[in-house]
Amino acid sequence: MTHPSDFIPGQEPLSLKVSHTDPGIQSAIIHRLLFHLHQAPSLQNIVIICIGTDRSTGDCLGPLVGTNLSRYKSPLFNLYGTLDEPVHAMNLQTTLNDIYARYEQPYMIGIDACLGQTSSVGCIQVAQGPLKPGAGVNKELPPVGDIHLTGIVNVGGFMEYFVLQNTRLNLVMKLSDIIASSLYSAIKEWHYRSVLLAAQE
Repeated sequence: MTHPSDFIPGQEPLSLKVSHTDPGIQSAIIHRLLFHLHQAPSLQNIVIICIGTDRSTGDCLGPLVGTNLSRYKSPLFNLYGTLDEPVHAMNLQTTLNDIYARYEQPYMIGIDACLGQTSSVGCIQVAQGPLKPGAGVNKELPPVGDIHLTGIVNVGGFMEYFVLQNTRLNLVMKLSDIIASSLYSAIKEWHYRSVLLAAQE
């Protein structure tokens, strides 16, 4: 579980935040993901790391996204973190060590739940840079991702563990569906464009 991304006034926004009820949410997320993917130095090895645990309703966003993505059986990305095999505080460092040993210059996309202001609950964020898993519940864990996506599942500020345990599964499932389908569509679109460009050279 992650803290929301900070926006620095006066700079070009490095993050997108949009409500899951916005009819254009998938288009907006795909567009922003394509922007980030095209900025990346190398996309030979896309690695998606979905962080969280199925033991907490609010914190199962990552594993749900991972499980949804696994159903595509896509060769376009490498996936870590599902309901069957979650990536959480106890195995995150081991997982990262394995990724760096297995892939050369992996481009990592981190996914996690986070808590935020009441007005932001139900929003999905896409941001440049790594997410900081565990920050919302005062855990020191390694940062994850060249870019990251987070779903704001509930209100933060106090009793975070209790709040996560009492988050509506309905909202978490809606957010996970949107994140998974948008991410898959963006990677597929990026791959299609890359093949077209390579053919024209």
